Amino acid sequence: MSSIFTRIIQREIPSHEVYRDDYVVAFLDIAPLSRGHVLVVPIEEREYLHELSEASARALGSALPRIARAVMGATGATAYNVLQNNGSAAHQAVPHVHFHIIPKPAAGAGGGSGLGIHWQPTQLNAHDAATLADGIRAGCVGADS
Repeated sequence: MSSIFTRIIQREIPSHEVYRDDYVVAFLDIAPLSRGHVLVVPIEEREYLHELSEASARALGSALPRIARAVMGATGATAYNVLQNNGSAAHQAVPHVHFHIIPKPAAGAGGGSGLGIHWQPTQLNAHDAATLADGIRAGCVGADS
């Protein structure tokens, strides 16, 4: 399942690495939406977030806030988006789990505008919600693979 991210992690392809530990590597995106746009990638090769080991997931959870603080400090941004897509239908371009930390610069700060989102909410049906919540809850019990 090797992807371009695997080659970056293995340092076969140069990158502007900003963070590395035993489980996670982070580097500047080569096509940033704003100045300081960083990709945070587990070393473990998995396409979907739900496929990650607990150790990789835990390491990502620990690294993301640390990297976000560093991005905010280096760019001066006061807001940012964290984006993570799973599967091509959800706009995942590289089939390797990765998180985008995308600074949202203040107006006139330059370097792009950051992430734009067009949200299209729907209505939550109470009966469907109860059934769905039960199903999700049942899947969460003991789901520490």
